[in-house]
Amino acid sequence: MTTTTASAPSPTQAAYEARTDGIPASIRHLLNLNDFERAAARVFPRPLREYVLGAAEDNRSLAANRAAFQKYQFVTRVLRDVSRRSTETVLLGRSYCVPFGIAPVGISALLAYEGDLAMARAAQEAGACMIMSGSSLMPLEEIHEKAPGTWFQAYLPGDAARRLALIDRVGRAGYETLVVTVDIPVWANRENNIRAGFSLPLRPSLGLAWEGLTHPRWLIRTFFATLLTRGMPHFENSFAERGAPAFSAKAVRDTTGRDHLSWEDIGAIRRAWRGNLVIKGILSVDDAKRALAVGADGIIVSNHGGRQLDGAAAPLLVLPAIAEAVGQRLTVMMDGGIRRGSDVLIALSLGARYVFAGRPFICAAAVGGPVGVVRACQLLQAEIDRNMAMLGVCSVDELGPHCLLSA
Repeated sequence: MTTTTASAPSPTQAAYEARTDGIPASIRHLLNLNDFERAAARVFPRPLREYVLGAAEDNRSLAANRAAFQKYQFVTRVLRDVSRRSTETVLLGRSYCVPFGIAPVGISALLAYEGDLAMARAAQEAGACMIMSGSSLMPLEEIHEKAPGTWFQAYLPGDAARRLALIDRVGRAGYETLVVTVDIPVWANRENNIRAGFSLPLRPSLGLAWEGLTHPRWLIRTFFATLLTRGMPHFENSFAERGAPAFSAKAVRDTTGRDHLSWEDIGAIRRAWRGNLVIKGILSVDDAKRALAVGADGIIVSNHGGRQLDGAAAPLLVLPAIAEAVGQRLTVMMDGGIRRGSDVLIALSLGARYVFAGRPFICAAAVGGPVGVVRACQLLQAEIDRNMAMLGVCSVDELGPHCLLSA
């Protein structure tokens, strides 16, 4: 979003700025993305809180993702005219007002009322990119119809016929960009989820009922509101057909058969999919080169938010080598640990074209609905704009390793 007042704002920019005048009192005191996470932790029942805010095993990678940003300091340039600075960026041929987007978050509609739609619409208003999760509870067709331009992320079914059927469905819905997550051959060891009583589907129990009763804001505004307006939520987009319900004592969600998937399967998807293909979950230069060779348009450097292999490298630490190897021929993006505008600028300086964050935006939806997500985007964009001015750059294209000093 252009911050100068020298020219008339675009319709998207005007709507984005006008929204700051109507911030609800309930979220006015939330000043950054971390504030939204802390607020949501009080709203979520414990099983959902652990699902959103926790990670795998000892949470080493979750902590490392944040710690990686502390290794860098900015080298500022002063007395440079930054009055016409802009946070706009171009990603896969489309212009966005901000260089950050919303990462895929599973079961979003169970975490916030119509959570997928809330984030997708807010992203549109903020001029950001949003990726819908394959573990979502709202039909992908509805999200694209109401928020065109949203990307779709798929967890590939183990069966080839079901993979192609899902991809065909995504194409018929009108999606232009398919994101394939490749770092989940098997389910991770998320002990915090087990201790908190979280499972997919959620199993009805006295403990779960008590958690709902003791968190009335979530119970009324999300759970009951969903049941009354949309009925029991189901996993809508894991396959071409509807999946298991989100709550069930007996239903089993089919997530088997991914451990045999290979780059040959990605090649088959590339041949079947005519839109942009993005591979998410890359942490090595070799895999980045394989993605390039198979015909991907972009990659997302990611360790799944620390939710898969505990101890996996922080994306920021492997980003420079990956960007150097393929960044001129492949759109390199990153997620993992983004919470501040300074984090965004560090990642962009190290070679990312765009960054994503998931947890803080679903938390914003949980505490403030679509308005909360827009507000979170505004706060992050304002941090980026302010920091760009103090750094002495007018556009994201001016960022590079020269802006940083490694500790």
